[in-house]
Amino acid sequence: MGSPSSEGAFSPADLLIEIERDVVACGRCPRLVAWREETARRPPKRYAGCPYWAKPVPGFGDPQARLVLVGLAPAAHGGNRTGRMFTGDRSGDWLFRALHRAGFASQPFSRDREDGLRISDCFVSAAVRCCPPENRPLPLERENCYRFLARELEALANLRVLIALGGMAFETLLRWVKERWPEEARQMLRKRPSFSHGAEIALPKGGTLLATYHPSQQNTFTGRLTEEMFDAVFARARAVLDAPPERNPTREERPRVANR
Repeated sequence: MGSPSSEGAFSPADLLIEIERDVVACGRCPRLVAWREETARRPPKRYAGCPYWAKPVPGFGDPQARLVLVGLAPAAHGGNRTGRMFTGDRSGDWLFRALHRAGFASQPFSRDREDGLRISDCFVSAAVRCCPPENRPLPLERENCYRFLARELEALANLRVLIALGGMAFETLLRWVKERWPEEARQMLRKRPSFSHGAEIALPKGGTLLATYHPSQQNTFTGRLTEEMFDAVFARARAVLDAPPERNPTREERPRVANR
């Protein structure tokens, strides 16, 4: 679904290394630069004395991935501290347990960049690369970061399934789909899709977009998102990937995605 075009002479791994360099060097959003650095200077007691990454956080994972996960942004004391998306925070605890159960991760936890985690057939990214105050990036900040995600998606030549972790990631991925295949998307997305847990949208070139509530504490502590609900989305992704490219499983064959 996501084969690179103008950069097709380069391997996905080469392209992702180049994108990573550009992400880490970015300083286009003064508010986010100031916040990520201030957060590192004033950590909570549990992280006192810990070194902080305090730079934009690139995506990571398998350059041959068929599955891509997109969240909102690195957590102030998670990815902003560790330098790896969803690493070292409660949301990541949920995510990597689910990836491990679904066979995409080598272990059910991710504490730091050197913890031995390996994810296969999967790439993890976000709509925004610096932690925003109150987890609310401004429209211009989202716009500045969008180019990085778009380049990552283009670099992943085997991309087949997208999972949006939350509403902002869902809107960002829909934008990419519409820009990547304007004519096909206009026909396939005549009615504006709305975000909901378990939503599924067929995409051009045999792709699939899935949506889930974000595994934030706001959702997991309240029971809005349960591990059963989360696992069902990854089971659906696995079913799509295991099916022949020309035929996704029928609705009767799909794992049931619990919703609330």
